[in-house]
Amino acid sequence: MDQSVKHAPYSGVGHASVNWGFASPDHYIFHGDGGEHALHLMVDGLKCAGCVRNVEKTLAEFPGFDEARANLSTHRLALRWHDPSLNIEDALNAVIAKGFKLAPYDPASLGEETKREDKRLLIAMGVAGFAAANVMMLSFAVWAGADSMSAGTRGLFHWLSALVAMPALAFSGRVFFASAMGALRGGRLNMDVPISLALILATGMSLYETITLGEHAYFDAAVSLMFFLLVGRYLDHRARTKARSAGEQLLGLQASDATIEDADGKTRVLPLHLVETGMTVLVAAGERIPVDGSIVTGTSHLDTSLVTGEALPQNVSKGDKVFAGTTNMSQPLRIMVLAVGEGTLLGEIARMMEAAEQGRGAYVRLADRVASFYAPVVHLLGLLTFLGWWLGLGVPWQEALLYAIAVLIITCPCALALAVPAVQVVASGRLMRQGILLKSGEALERMVGIDLVVFDKTGTLTTGKFRATGTDDLPDRALEIASGMAANSKHPLARAVRAMKPDAPAIDGVSETPGMGLSVLIDAQNVRLGNAEWCGVANDIGHSGPGLWLSLGGENYRFSFADDVRSDAAETVAWIAAQGCQTVLLSGDHQENVAAVAKACGIETYHATFGPADKARWIEQAREGGRHVLMVGDGLNDAPALAAAQASISPSTAADVSQVAADVVFQGDKLESVAECLRVSWRAHKLVRMNFALAFTYNLIAIPLAVVGWATPLVAAVAMSSSSVVVILNALRLRRG
Repeated sequence: MDQSVKHAPYSGVGHASVNWGFASPDHYIFHGDGGEHALHLMVDGLKCAGCVRNVEKTLAEFPGFDEARANLSTHRLALRWHDPSLNIEDALNAVIAKGFKLAPYDPASLGEETKREDKRLLIAMGVAGFAAANVMMLSFAVWAGADSMSAGTRGLFHWLSALVAMPALAFSGRVFFASAMGALRGGRLNMDVPISLALILATGMSLYETITLGEHAYFDAAVSLMFFLLVGRYLDHRARTKARSAGEQLLGLQASDATIEDADGKTRVLPLHLVETGMTVLVAAGERIPVDGSIVTGTSHLDTSLVTGEALPQNVSKGDKVFAGTTNMSQPLRIMVLAVGEGTLLGEIARMMEAAEQGRGAYVRLADRVASFYAPVVHLLGLLTFLGWWLGLGVPWQEALLYAIAVLIITCPCALALAVPAVQVVASGRLMRQGILLKSGEALERMVGIDLVVFDKTGTLTTGKFRATGTDDLPDRALEIASGMAANSKHPLARAVRAMKPDAPAIDGVSETPGMGLSVLIDAQNVRLGNAEWCGVANDIGHSGPGLWLSLGGENYRFSFADDVRSDAAETVAWIAAQGCQTVLLSGDHQENVAAVAKACGIETYHATFGPADKARWIEQAREGGRHVLMVGDGLNDAPALAAAQASISPSTAADVSQVAADVVFQGDKLESVAECLRVSWRAHKLVRMNFALAFTYNLIAIPLAVVGWATPLVAAVAMSSSSVVVILNALRLRRG
């Protein structure tokens, strides 16, 4: 979506007929070019992959959505559509009817909700642990005197256990009961339904035994089971928080309000959601810039590392664009607002990251299909276990029920559902910290089999930043005048001339003729800086590479320019080759320039004077020959080749259309990002396969043990919680390196 989005209040949210979860909505529909609309909400009630599927399936029943995706890690619901007839309110009402709550999307509130959930789980876990310890002591007394204790005394101990266990189960069990009730009210099942059923059955059976003075009550098992389930839920929640989207963490660092200067010069502080394009924002030294905008007045240095990955402060002045999330380091700035919130570059980065994290690759689709069978199968398996032991084998119904409870708990598919998403989140977070943005969740999956890496030249293997050369023999006056004239132009070659003598005073009165050059009168003489024709040079033969001429006082001076190879290009190419991947250079430049860059980078195979169609055709032929191609390019002419490759990477300096076509965009001047993408993709692939192996092995071992009665409910709770935590911890290994 275009960054220049307009903001309009969404009046549908907060409709009186439904419980939206917030009374006074403060959210927006974002209107982009071409009739595109987007809405971002937070969903309360997402507990597992099944919940995500339920939300997305509900919205899929409303034709007109281009995208309707829910994210389990961030609880974010992203909706995008063009159809003006789509009734967005009815669609959201359908989600709410399923038992979910909706609220305005706010990364800051997500962080607060995370803290509240941590506190809630810790309190519930503490109460359950206290109750489990005390009930266990009472149970020891019953077990120790089993042979000599009278029925009345045993019943007294059971009632004492009930007085401790049942309030604890009612209080701490709300973590599971509330979620299960919400799901059932919405006509769906989630992972907390069988857990709640297991806790209620164990407690109900124990209460029945206590009332009838039976020999066996399992309050100790029920409360201990709940305690270990809460321990697992807390560890799972903490691990998810640690692995959460780096893009969301970036948005959390965005300023929460802005200082607005009105037309009459008065200032006021507004929350970001009330800031509109065209307003003037004041940013003091040391403050974080809250919006994307253009500097109206002021000169300063910005720390842009949060957005661009550049370590060195960037100089900015009037007319320069600045982005939300960067920090103003030295002088106050007055900025005209161009985009706010979701419309900023920072918001776009977060959306790209989130799309990558929840991409539906082959492994994700496999896990989703398997997990979708969970709800009906687990309840049927629990019922068959109970009936088999009670009616088939003739064991007491109490014992048969315990076996069924163990089955309900141990068959939770959490580990399987987390196998891929956990790795994707950690992988995208690791790359994000290095300024590498994943735009597609399947990008890393497609890079696994890469055996051919194709590079563009200018702006990819080279920096794409021209540097003036051969100026040592030019007079100082010529250098100063050329630099002073170049200060009035944004042309890349003019900027290179300016950079060679940046302290030279800018010359006023300079006019620019597009495609030709600059001219100005100095001491009644017409001075020109531009191409050979513009400066009256008869020919420019014998000079390689781009150049500018300065015509001054009857003398002509030439400025040559070089596009330096990236500092780590040769090292990166060597590393890729060492992994068994062939490297090729395809460029539209002349043969001699392409050959020089290929030699400097250590690339043996190269082709010059290749147009856009030639590059795309070459890659298509390579793929038809069984090669798995990664294309790395930045120019407008690289877009077809990027789209034709199996996977593609572009630098952040690339043309917009190239960045759209690419799967990955990297910041900064280092080509090492390409090697890092390959490294992370290969390691992520190994970890995903390992997670699948762990999840399937767990289920193959645990389910039969529960069915045959070798796993108590307590053992089942520990096993189920441990499997999820192990899968997440295994994924977190990818953070290292």
